[in-house]
Amino acid sequence: MIHFMLLFSRQGKLRLQSWYVPGADKNKKKITRELMTITLNRKVKHCCFFDWKDLKIVYKRYASLYFLCAIEPEDNELLTLELIHRYVELLDKYFGSVCELDIIFNFEKAYFILNEFVLGGEVQETSKKSVLKAVASQDVIAEEETSSHGFFEEHGLG
Repeated sequence: MIHFMLLFSRQGKLRLQSWYVPGADKNKKKITRELMTITLNRKVKHCCFFDWKDLKIVYKRYASLYFLCAIEPEDNELLTLELIHRYVELLDKYFGSVCELDIIFNFEKAYFILNEFVLGGEVQETSKKSVLKAVASQDVIAEEETSSHGFFEEHGLG
């Protein structure tokens, strides 16, 4: 089970976080700071997973972004790396070569894609096609709401 997923820049700026276990915000911030510091200080040649407290940390750097997952000690690190890679592929497909700015300005889409893929700390959908189809459907609904809202305002009904 995934306990949480963090997405942060090389400068230590948190771009996305998803927690699948309850905890106080103060504690989450402390954990986030600590893990970002550890990860950013690791050498490039180091393995991309390590033990931390009672969890296993798995991370992968893509361009200027780090994707980090905290998993149970008995969970498979390689499957978690694959999960991270699949999420990056989904972001790439949706945004067309995703970059940090896409995450910053479209964070709600990044969260939506993640929530279609992972729910409650477990992978819900492994098919990229299915996830992207759900995201496209949501885009259509959002577009319809936006256009109907404009119609009502335009005619003095909103």
